Amino acid sequence: MRDIPVTFDERRGGYVAERAGVVPVSALSLAGLRRRLEASERRAVRLVLDKHARAERDERRRGGPSRRADAWSH
Repeated sequence: MRDIPVTFDERRGGYVAERAGVVPVSALSLAGLRRRLEASERRAVRLVLDKHARAERDERRRGGPSRRADAWSH
């Protein structure tokens, strides 16, 4: 299992995993990010969330404001 640091970047549209020497991977959800990383790593990964990623995850769990991807439903 490999630990992958994750942050949340509103400008990039979601969660971002940056690994040394590799192009950053982004996704709208943590589940999507995990799937992309596991496909590229070909093994299980552990997402290590920084304070921005944890705050966004917690806000979504509480049913906070809609994500940009959900915004089309106005």
